[in-house]
Amino acid sequence: MTESAQPHVSVVIPTYNQADFLRAALDSVRQQTISDWEAVIINNNSDDHTVEVVRSFDESRFRVVDFHNHGIIAASRNKGIELAQSPWIAFLDSDDLWRPEKLERCLAAAESTGADLICHPEVIVRNGRTVGRTQTAPSGRLDIRRLLFDGNFLSPTGVVVRGTLLEQVGGFSEDPDYVTVEDFDLWLRLARHGIEVASVDVLLAQFTLHDASATTRTDVHLANGLRAMADHYAELMPARPMDALRYRRARACLIYGAGRNHAKAGRRGAALRHFLRAVCTFPLLLRAYVAAVVAVAIAGR
Repeated sequence: MTESAQPHVSVVIPTYNQADFLRAALDSVRQQTISDWEAVIINNNSDDHTVEVVRSFDESRFRVVDFHNHGIIAASRNKGIELAQSPWIAFLDSDDLWRPEKLERCLAAAESTGADLICHPEVIVRNGRTVGRTQTAPSGRLDIRRLLFDGNFLSPTGVVVRGTLLEQVGGFSEDPDYVTVEDFDLWLRLARHGIEVASVDVLLAQFTLHDASATTRTDVHLANGLRAMADHYAELMPARPMDALRYRRARACLIYGAGRNHAKAGRRGAALRHFLRAVCTFPLLLRAYVAAVVAVAIAGR
């Protein structure tokens, strides 16, 4: 495919002081098996060698824009959406990577299905080692209840979406209370629009998991995740008989997940508090009981 005056897809890449990660991310974009794309790099005024990395590629399809997001990555993504010149928008965090066929496969799925959002699973990497993969999302109408009650199965790096839809819903929320869950909120708002999803069951990206997630970040993600769930649950109409029970279970699962993160980081006291909170929120969450017992046993050694 040859380059065109108006690219078919715009890649929005927010970045801040991740120059070396960014180099690999940009290289993964350049290696795509199609060529009619542009990459809009929204640089949060990094003070490392980010700009030099972008310039080193000597790539006309790379545009770097300095932009203060004041700690709100959603603002950077929204700026990229605003500057995009293509009908389709893809997102790539500067510490993540794409497989070469990512865009080609996603755009082919869009053309063959007429879907509004194309998604795919990702490999999860920590410290250079593969530790898992994200789940494969279902194709069809984006189900708000499945998202809200069963957990987020979409991620920015793993989707390509129509730009007009992002404009209709106002892009990512820049509310500080939605930091770390702004993408979850966006998918829920898109679900209210009844959009169609096409899922490509191929690992087309690599998501980097950092060990630097501290207590504060875990707790912020939990608090904001619970807030987003509460906001969208309050607007869920018409109500169904099992909604209240499924909502309590979903909240308990999120709290349990925070406890697991604390446990992995060796913060056993915080982990135990979260496991007990999960049990109080939804007493039928059996794995929270097990985790609490294990946490107590380890602490007693």
